[in-house]
Formats: sequence, C-alpha cells, structure tokens
Amino acid sequence: MTSNVLLLVTAAIWGFGFVAQVLGMNYMEPFAFVGVRFLLGALSLVPVVWFFWHRGLIPDFSTKQLMSASLIVGSVLFLAGGFQQVGIVYSNASNAAFITGLYMVLVPVFGVFLGRKTSANAWVGSGLACVGLYFLSVGESLTIGFGDSLLLVGAVCWAAHILVIDHFTKKVPPLLIALGQFIVCGVMGLIVSSIFESTSWEDTIEAKYILIYAGLITVGVAYTLQVVAQEKAHPTHAAIILSLEAVFGAIGGYAFLNEVLTSREFFGCCLMLLGMLCSQVSSQDLRQSFSSRHSWVMVKN
Repeated sequence: MTSNVLLLVTAAIWGFGFVAQVLGMNYMEPFAFVGVRFLLGALSLVPVVWFFWHRGLIPDFSTKQLMSASLIVGSVLFLAGGFQQVGIVYSNASNAAFITGLYMVLVPVFGVFLGRKTSANAWVGSGLACVGLYFLSVGESLTIGFGDSLLLVGAVCWAAHILVIDHFTKKVPPLLIALGQFIVCGVMGLIVSSIFESTSWEDTIEAKYILIYAGLITVGVAYTLQVVAQEKAHPTHAAIILSLEAVFGAIGGYAFLNEVLTSREFFGCCLMLLGMLCSQVSSQDLRQSFSSRHSWVMVKN
C-alpha cells in the first residue's frame, strides 16, 4: 500500500509539472526554461551520486562510455524536452500531458524495429491511443494544431529516449547516465537560448519557484520516489498508477490554468489513457495481480 501511495504522489508531481511548464512561459523563453530546468535537475542528483560514490555502490565503468552515453542520451532528452516545451506554448497543459503520455504506447511499437517482440495488447493500445489523439487534437478541418504536432514529435523523442537509455544502462551505471544527460540537455538548452532567445537573468529570477518545482521537485524528488516505490510495488500496479500522470496534468490544467476540455477532447483523453494502460498491462499481468490480491485477502480473513 505504501509503495502505491508513493507512486501516486510521483504521478501527481509529474502531472502538475505540466502546469509549471505552462506558467514558466509567462517569464521565460522555452529553451531557456529547458536549460535551467535540467541543470537544476542535475544539481538535485549531485548529493545522490556523492552518497552512492563514497559508499562504493556505483559499479566500475568506462569514462569514455559514460561521456558518449551522456552526450547521446542527453541530446535525445534535449529534443524531447525542447519539442515538448515549445509545443506547450501553442497548446495547453492538458493536451501536453496526454500527448506526451503516448511514449508509453510508442516504446513497444518502436521495439519492433529493434527486433523485439511486441505483444497484441501493445498494438491494441496503439490503436486506441491513435483514435484518442484524433478526438483530442484533430479539428473539423482534419488538421492537427501546431502545438499538438510539436508535442507529438516530442512524444516520439521521449519514446526514443527510453530506448537509448535501455541500451546504455547495460554498459554504464544508470545514476551516472541520469546526471550526465541532465547536464548535456541543460547546456544545450542554454546554448540554443543564447542564440535564438532573449530571456534575461531577471526573468529567470522571477520564475524561481516555478523552476524549483519543474527542476528540483519533478526530477530530484519524483524520480527518487519512483525508484523507492517500484522496488516493492507490483509492476502492473506501477504501470497503472504512473499512467495517471496525464490525468493529474489535466486536473492541474483545470485547477490552476482554467483549462476546460470539450466533451470531444475528454473522450479522446479517455481513449488515450485506456490505450496507455493496454500497452503497459497484459491480461496475464492482470490475472497474476488478481490472484495475488485474492490470496492476500484469503489469508487476511
């Protein structure tokens, strides 16, 4: 139960993070926000890395492999975060939350091109998500909005990010990759911002509380909670609860930004959430989860 609560808190933190990203655009330009946000995220991991390092809990690694992994993973993260942040400027928190969540559906689909076996429920989930995206983002003129298009590209990049992380964590400690990718992404964001944007230091200071939430809380706190919770949580429960990130994004958009979904958009969001769940949870997982729960109840009674 405690693990599920921690996962729910994690999903809520990530979901409300979309609100912070929208509010941040009142003070800063997109790439400046991305740069500062992920550098703060890197800063939040420094004490964690130091803790593990001084206790000998980080396995041996190649510095060359760490550098290449950080550069590649960080570059993909920059593309994902960049498309998402610019897309939010032209869309809203609710759409951003649900469209970004499509990476859950895209990862198993992309796995096919890497020679991985993809289950039937992943294809069903993909179909449901595509239909949901149509109801959420495609208007009467059968065109998708510019912001939602960027968010969709961002979702593709987030899926690619998951796959490249999976590749490199077999060679380099995940914690060091996390730190390295945040540094690379943050530096890239500030470089692009210095060339194309005009965010001032004063603007950054004005957005300090938003940046603290988007950087330190959504990265440092939420990812730590996820690691701690998933160690004991049932995988099926974890997948279902973390999928609620999109729901919390929509709730945050309504509560703090006065965003209201039309009935058509709400229907699309429901289909997309169902698609995410289908892609992550198989019928076998559900049977095992039910059997475990049923056995626990029998013992308890």
